[in-house]
Amino acid sequence: MTPAREELLLALDAPARSWLDDALAEATAAPDDDNVAAAPWELRFAAAGRHCGRDHADAVRILLLQEAGAGLATLTRLYQRGTAAERRAVLLALPHRVTGPGGLPLVEDALRTNDTRLVAAAVGPYAAAHLDPHAWRHAVLKCLFTGVPVDAVEGLAARAHGDTELARMLADFAAERTAAGRPVPADLHHALTLTGEES
Repeated sequence: MTPAREELLLALDAPARSWLDDALAEATAAPDDDNVAAAPWELRFAAAGRHCGRDHADAVRILLLQEAGAGLATLTRLYQRGTAAERRAVLLALPHRVTGPGGLPLVEDALRTNDTRLVAAAVGPYAAAHLDPHAWRHAVLKCLFTGVPVDAVEGLAARAHGDTELARMLADFAAERTAAGRPVPADLHHALTLTGEES
């Protein structure tokens, strides 16, 4: 048993543990196949919050994806058909399930929303590894615009350092807010400091 699975089982009550055992068995018994429209375990993926609680739903869904060996086609289908909570779990699973940039359309879709749960999940390790500089800078601004803490941006300090274009964009955003009589987020100054361009 993996440490993640063992820790999750310990956190659940008896009915939830039983449900999860059955769900994982279903996922293991039906390895991912991009030619299958939907496997039975995908119904379990959707029902995770109802059976295991919202606090554990992300971990349950990520574990199901792992046990099923879910590939990009399955992840994309689950994201496109899913609720915001299900989409969040797919985004969180991307670094573990997709090695190349194929999952970027899901990240880009999440960054077009104003759902802070999706934006925060979208700027994790997968985005850090695969977003190009232009898209990454706009992801940082999206966090500021939606109120997602910039600390959610994986690798922010390393990638922001010396990024004069990000510094310019942040300064412009601050100037726009000030001109409109709106407060400048404290996180903006933090991000600007990380670029090394804060005056």
